[in-house]
Amino acid sequence: MRYWLMKSEPSDYSIDDLARDKTAPWYGVRNYQARNFMRDDMRVGDRAFFYHSSCDEPGIVGIVEVAAPAHPDVTQFDRKSKYYDSASARDNPRWVNVDVRFMAKTRLVTLDELRRHKALAKMRVLQRGNRLSITPVEPAEWKHIMGMIQD
Repeated sequence: MRYWLMKSEPSDYSIDDLARDKTAPWYGVRNYQARNFMRDDMRVGDRAFFYHSSCDEPGIVGIVEVAAPAHPDVTQFDRKSKYYDSASARDNPRWVNVDVRFMAKTRLVTLDELRRHKALAKMRVLQRGNRLSITPVEPAEWKHIMGMIQD
């Protein structure tokens, strides 16, 4: 099993939306490296922290599980979608998404709180200039954060 951190703007799709829906496609990723993580590395059963970004208090707000392997992101073909990509072809889609399943809502673990823990210093979400919406989380980082959540 691998671990991940997946960012979403709560105004677009929040942990509460996923709690309501139970399972949802992680659509709209338009960064090649993040797409490659979903396409090449994510497997059903992997776990991820659900992270609210671009909001008043960014941070981890829940835990999700990868519920379906990478498949074409349908929003790339929808002309009305903000994620529409005119260069993507149905027979050779450029963008994929995995489906995620709600596991738990957690207390908010803010970005500032994550930064205060030396054990997390190398975590990708904490690196200067990191803008990726999906990043790997090392097993030791996962364990450390799970301990923080349960305290």
